[in-house]
Amino acid sequence: MDLAMDEGETLEKTPGGPEGTGPAEKPRSLWSDAWRDLRRNPVFIISGLIILFLIFISLWPSAIASGSPLDCDLSKAQQGSQPGHPFGFNGQGCDVYTRVVYGARTSVSVGILATLGVALLGSALGGLAGFFGRGWDAALSRVADIFFGIPVVLGGLVLLSVVTSSTIWPVIGFMVLLGWPQISRIARGSVITAKQNDYVQAARALGASSGRMLLRHIAPNAVAPVIVVATIALGTYIALEATLSYLGVGLKPPTVSWGIDISSASPYVRNAPHMLLWPAGALAVTVLAFIMLGDAVRDALDPKLR
Repeated sequence: MDLAMDEGETLEKTPGGPEGTGPAEKPRSLWSDAWRDLRRNPVFIISGLIILFLIFISLWPSAIASGSPLDCDLSKAQQGSQPGHPFGFNGQGCDVYTRVVYGARTSVSVGILATLGVALLGSALGGLAGFFGRGWDAALSRVADIFFGIPVVLGGLVLLSVVTSSTIWPVIGFMVLLGWPQISRIARGSVITAKQNDYVQAARALGASSGRMLLRHIAPNAVAPVIVVATIALGTYIALEATLSYLGVGLKPPTVSWGIDISSASPYVRNAPHMLLWPAGALAVTVLAFIMLGDAVRDALDPKLR
């Protein structure tokens, strides 16, 4: 039996109450209210459809692009649109359309995995600091300040320049290493606010353990700000991967990435602009879709905007 109604729940009138007493009332959670608002938000619907399409082509790129992104023909280098090749060819004679489709897999994978890592690590550390406070909180705050002082791009140039692996994991690890402090501060403040509520005090008075209070009563009501920040940050991490790859310290060939293609196309932007415009356009649409989704989720989960 729950000790008290969790924060964020409201009362929703439903038919079926006792005769003469009016309709019965049942609690309606913050999440159900948020989902109802999101379904009515055209920004959420449009961005959600774009993201679903990106996830689909990331999982099954061959469904809309035949051939391999590594199949190249130098005789067709920098040529424009042709039948069967709507985006033309890049400087190595590779089909730009195929590379844009397969590049979605890399960029979306890096963004999602980096966001999950940052959210899990930052939430765990920030939640513990906010719940226990004192020495743990002070130590985490000082460590977070150190990481906040490291410029992201400069840190990537220094740390990733010594990495020779062409896989996505060094880039993801770098993003998690420098990205967790932001989430940890959000989680810390949210947990501090949530643990002061009456239902948490009631649980403590009834002898609930620290783990039960944190997982059962605090975490569900403190996770909303983390979800909002993480959703918006996902698009930022995709853009960061492209930036690092453009600078030559992120992903490396033969990995197919929008950042790598943008970097290789930059010297030819005047003679063959299609080589740059298509991967850059795909990157811009992807980042914008995730930012729009994060804004919609923020509006739905923020009670002050109701």
